[in-house]
Amino acid sequence: MNQARPAAGVGQIIASLVREVADFPTPGIAFKDLTPVFADAAGLAAVTEALARFAAGADLVAGIDARGFLLAGAVADRLGVGALAVRKGGKLPPPVLSERYQLEYGSAELEIPADGIDLSGRRVVILDDVLATGGTLAATRRLLDRAGAEVVAAVVVLELAGLGGRAAVAPLQLDSLHLI
Repeated sequence: MNQARPAAGVGQIIASLVREVADFPTPGIAFKDLTPVFADAAGLAAVTEALARFAAGADLVAGIDARGFLLAGAVADRLGVGALAVRKGGKLPPPVLSERYQLEYGSAELEIPADGIDLSGRRVVILDDVLATGGTLAATRRLLDRAGAEVVAAVVVLELAGLGGRAAVAPLQLDSLHLI
């Protein structure tokens, strides 16, 4: 199984700015809010730089709805590649490719356009903010695989190590900037 390789220094920045929200979105969940990290200029710059190092060599960066969009746009710009928004179900006009999956607190659906973007053979790195149980990331990989992309890696800002998300996406190369 791949091991996390936290980026030096960026983990401390993330830890100092992340906000924990108890019982959100449901009782018993301790939500890790990275919004303060992204709202801080130095925090966003450090995260973007670290993510870009892990995503080097990709043709396309796929960001998962919604905080992953922020990351994908910033990283894609830094790498000189395109960004793909992997949207929540019902947000894109048809036709779409979709993938239904289970979350730790319910179920959801992800979509990408079925027309207008040729993903065949494109080397894609998936970016997201938090890895918990891995359901969203695994569903994104399945969706991109079905579209013909070559998913080469995934990178997350924060990994909740005790929830088993890494196993859910194995053997995909997975890196995280900060583990808790």
